Formats: sequence, structure tokens, C-alpha cells
Amino acid sequence: MNHVEHYHDWLRDAHAMEKQAESMLESMAGRIDNYPDLRARIEQHVNETKRQITVLEEILDRNEISRSVIKDSMSKMAALGQSIGGMFPSDEIVKGSISGYVFEQFEIACYTSLLAAAEKAGDTASIPAIEAIPAEEREMADWLIKHIPQTTEQFLLRSDADGVEAKNNPEAGLCFVM
Repeated sequence: MNHVEHYHDWLRDAHAMEKQAESMLESMAGRIDNYPDLRARIEQHVNETKRQITVLEEILDRNEISRSVIKDSMSKMAALGQSIGGMFPSDEIVKGSISGYVFEQFEIACYTSLLAAAEKAGDTASIPAIEAIPAEEREMADWLIKHIPQTTEQFLLRSDADGVEAKNNPEAGLCFVM
């Protein structure tokens, strides 16, 4: 595989990664009733993620790169598995926040590598669009790490109070663990 083929493969990976992120974020946003600030920020990031998917699809199309249906399907199944896997813990909101932060850092690293590959492959037209994505991921990661203490404190207070639901909305369906 040459450097252009690697770049194309990593673009497909980035697309699949964002599709997975979209599924996970939507799942979490649908379950958060007791943490309105977190829910609002996740909903904002869902919109950013959808825009990122569109940007990546434009880059794939411009470079005549087929999308990986298999990778996209597997990423959606992985997101579902993570959602199902996180159904039972009472502290899912805290673990989800921590996992979300870790996932954002993973995305930043992937896009850092993808930018280097785009340069090496000579796809200078895509570099500005790719550069915008990790900036949004950094903003989300920064927000999460800043708010993890607050989310944790809210969870602990709610879990100590009689008759107050500390977890996410149990009737809202699948849980989310990024």
C-alpha cells in the first residue's frame, strides 16, 4: 500500500469513526434528563459531528474514494454494543463523560495523523476542512474535562437523595458509554 492508498483508507476510517460518534452521541443525548448542561453540549456536538460527516463525504467524493459500507456498518454495531454494554451501571453518566473525553482525544489523534497523510498525498484542497474537525473535537474534550467534576458532584448528590434519580432517564432506551 502506498501513502495515497493509506490516506484514502484513513479517510474511510475517519468517516466510519464519525458515524459511530454520531450514533453514540445521539444515544446519550436521548437519555440525559437530569444533566441539562451536558445534554445541551452533547446535542451541539451531534450537530458538529453531522457536519464533520458531510465534510468527510465531500472529501471522499472529490477524491473519488468509495465509502466503506462494511466499516460504517461495523462502527454502528460497535456503537450499539457500547450502548447495550452500558445499560446497567448506576454511574453511567459519570462513566459516559469520562469515556466521551477519551473518545474525543482519540479523534484528535486520528485527525492529526490524517492531516499529515493528506499533506503527503498532496490533497492540499482538503487540508483546511480536515483542520477544522480536530478544533471542534478539542472544544468538546475541553468542555468535558472542565465539567466532569460538576457532573460527578451532581451524580453523587442525586444518588444520596431519596426519591431522586441519579442516573439518566431509565425509560429513554439504550444507555451510552463512549
